[in-house]
Amino acid sequence: MRITSALAAAAVVALAAGCGGGGDGGSSSAPDQPVKLDFLSLAWQKESVAANKQLVDEWNKANPNIQVTYVQGSWDNVNDQLVTSFEGGDAPDVIHDDSPALSGFATKGYLLELNDKLPAELKSDIPQSSWDTVTFDDGKGNQGVYGVPFLQESQVIIANKKLLDAAKVRMPTPAEPWTWDEFATISKKLTKGDTYGVAWPMKSPVNKTLNLALNFGGTFFQTGADGKTTVKVGPEEKEVLQRIHDQLYKDKSADTSALGMGTADPLPGFFADKYAMLPVGVYLRQQVAEQAPDDFAWVTLPPLKGTTSEQGAVSQTLSVAADSEHPDEALKFISFFLNGPNQAKLAKGDWLLPTSQQAAADPAITTEEDGWDVATASAKNLVVAPFLKVNGFDEWKSKVATPALQEYFANKISIDEVAKKLVEDGNEVLERYQR
Repeated sequence: MRITSALAAAAVVALAAGCGGGGDGGSSSAPDQPVKLDFLSLAWQKESVAANKQLVDEWNKANPNIQVTYVQGSWDNVNDQLVTSFEGGDAPDVIHDDSPALSGFATKGYLLELNDKLPAELKSDIPQSSWDTVTFDDGKGNQGVYGVPFLQESQVIIANKKLLDAAKVRMPTPAEPWTWDEFATISKKLTKGDTYGVAWPMKSPVNKTLNLALNFGGTFFQTGADGKTTVKVGPEEKEVLQRIHDQLYKDKSADTSALGMGTADPLPGFFADKYAMLPVGVYLRQQVAEQAPDDFAWVTLPPLKGTTSEQGAVSQTLSVAADSEHPDEALKFISFFLNGPNQAKLAKGDWLLPTSQQAAADPAITTEEDGWDVATASAKNLVVAPFLKVNGFDEWKSKVATPALQEYFANKISIDEVAKKLVEDGNEVLERYQR
């Protein structure tokens, strides 16, 4: 999930004040008084914050005996703040985070294991592939569910409709997406004059390339019979890396100057016809809808297909603090907050994909407007990201993979050299986490 927000200061204040999960925190209630729960939300977009607060208000009006306090948090450094509050015994009762963070918290006993406590209706409405993103080892060899997954992100293509129409290319559908070969051919066809067929913003290249690598069965990690995980960069993993590199330096259909950009940075060039297509996360549709000139026509195209259309996914989640004084009430609130209709509201507010099958059928997020029909259909291609279960992935990503991939996409090292760096330097990192 994207880690961005303008609300870091609010999170620091809120968490430093103590969110009241256990001990002497603020969620304890006197006899005959309403149960009080603190809900730490990381919603940050205006529509998303409004949807979150509206649902909390609805709950509080309907449940006078269980009152929820909305606490505004931030993605920027929430996990460091949560560790402090967990260790201080005053964590929020209900915690919004993303699935990669849950593994460490589960191992340390900070989160309540939920598997046998989830209502059947909620459990059955969310596919097993999404539950897999929140299932982790507790550090004692036991697998457990440590959060309820509710929002996910896929990679789609946002394209300039005028340029596609002029080139008379086949318009892909979720049932018949473009193959990577078609995408390469069309990117070359759209490259004319000052226009490039595609921009690949690769300031943060790891999650994008690892998730797309599943199009060809690339996992980047393997676990041996001894239970140890190592890095793997073979033919399957090299496919997407090589194809992007070819667009940049062989076909010259991708603009090399876009490589250092963040996800949203190419938008001005996109609106000015400098780039015909942007392979990006589904959430970027919001900025396109809000910022595009009135006469700019754009479309959302489905994910590409290699040997498969699968993409890796992580989930935004709601969890319950292990030392919450009111875990049953917290789960009742979560079950309400993440039911089908409410997930549809949350997905609409965040421009992401709901895990709820009921929500995925909601007319609000299956409309053609702003590409919601294509975006929502892409959820069927999401599977648990292989790196989600890798202990030490964050360090591998920051110290090894990010600089190595940036060098490769800048054409400073070969594909064999980047593979060697990812594997050899990467295994040194992972080894420290498996001793």
